[in-house]
Amino acid sequence: MSLHDDAVLVLKGYEDQPELRQTYLDHLAAHPDGMWKACADGHITASGLVIDPERGRVLLTLHRKLRMWLQMGGHCEPDDVSLSAAALREATEESGIAGLTLVPGGPVRLDRHHTPCAWHLDVQYAALAPSGAVEAISDESLDLRWFPYDEVPDMADTSVTRLVEATRTRLGV
Repeated sequence: MSLHDDAVLVLKGYEDQPELRQTYLDHLAAHPDGMWKACADGHITASGLVIDPERGRVLLTLHRKLRMWLQMGGHCEPDDVSLSAAALREATEESGIAGLTLVPGGPVRLDRHHTPCAWHLDVQYAALAPSGAVEAISDESLDLRWFPYDEVPDMADTSVTRLVEATRTRLGV
């Protein structure tokens, strides 16, 4: 199955945010290349919020280009076999944490936002940090930092705050 086909199946199975979900599906129907950075009309991206429920915190990256505190994530790559695999790869690469596992149940949220390269139609997952996880900064970040849940609204934009809230709801924490 192609990554495009996987994205369509994932989005069809996602039951929240129906209008935005339909925007994503319409984009993929109109753009066979809609998974890739080269699609100038926008592209699907995958992200993963790294969460440590044991300690009540999330790991955010100070994005090198955007200079904002964000969850880990980015463009899909040809070797990605699924959206979830892309999200896990991005979370692992950008956090430096081995052994992350995605929170069950598929995507937690969708978020459409404009970036310097194009519209990003982000499919947002959450990844559980293993006990004792130690982060390592990547070249895509200016900084990495753990934030208690209640500090996120003061540090990050509303899309990140909503992702943290939705993840906590999914996990019951």
